[in-house]
Amino acid sequence: MSDDPALPPFIYEGLYPAEGKASAIASFADVVRRAATQVRHAVDAGQKPGMPLHVLRNVAREAPLSSLLIAFLLGAAIARRG
Repeated sequence: MSDDPALPPFIYEGLYPAEGKASAIASFADVVRRAATQVRHAVDAGQKPGMPLHVLRNVAREAPLSSLLIAFLLGAAIARRG
């Protein structure tokens, strides 16, 4: 037997698992970041005066209990159909 330590197996480009995981995590984080940005832009566009989210917000501020009742009834109706 020789005193030379055993050499590790060769690592070929693209087959090293740690690089693939870091790349997948980074790409997933980028996708999530872009999706969050798109949702934020859509919400901002819907909150402009006269848009549906702006009207809904004003109605909920003026009559919160009525809005809660309507939301509950809509949820119950949707749950019964599903």
